[in-house]
Amino acid sequence: MDPGRPDLIIFDCDGVLVDSELLSCRCLSEILSEFGFLLSVEQALEFFLGRSTKAIEQHYRDLGQALPDDFLPRLKARVLQTFAAALQPIPGVAAVLSGLVTPRCVASSSDLDRVSLSLDVTGLAPHFGGRLYTAQMVRHGKPAPDLFLHAAGKMQADPARTLVIEDSASGVQAAKAAGMMVWGFVGGGHYRARDGRAILSAAGADRVFAHMSDFWEA
Repeated sequence: MDPGRPDLIIFDCDGVLVDSELLSCRCLSEILSEFGFLLSVEQALEFFLGRSTKAIEQHYRDLGQALPDDFLPRLKARVLQTFAAALQPIPGVAAVLSGLVTPRCVASSSDLDRVSLSLDVTGLAPHFGGRLYTAQMVRHGKPAPDLFLHAAGKMQADPARTLVIEDSASGVQAAKAAGMMVWGFVGGGHYRARDGRAILSAAGADRVFAHMSDFWEA
């Protein structure tokens, strides 16, 4: 595939369209602390970046530490409240989306209401309409390929002609497993103190970039 001419572009949401990862990891760390589980923001980024809430629950089950029944509702409420007050779009992403003629959609590990809120708060929703696909819609979340294959199927696109924009190792791995080209984006606030270029390159990204203004530059 000519990387400049895909038939479909799939955007992850958190860390690609909106600068949300630090906010959401802080919320996760705070809520876990309220239940007596210690997890720093840095550990949250390391363990759960790009993963679904199912992955968080499974992580603690594997440790023999089941999370309380009200953990997810309290986490969700905290995240939505925080996003409504403080969430910002990734700088330059609105200009990229405005200039695209290629069909595009969102495929995110987050719940649909969180994705919808994120796009509404940041003014990006009109660029995608109802073309929002989430881990709730498939059996296996990232790094499995299910979500990206589901999105491509709904968009009637050939995976081999699809480009994915991702900020997490699990997302990059999912896109490669789906047979898609994937560009790693490291312009989110969560990569200011981490070597995102090395992380995403090691995961298999075909290209890594840090500024949306460089979107189409080789």
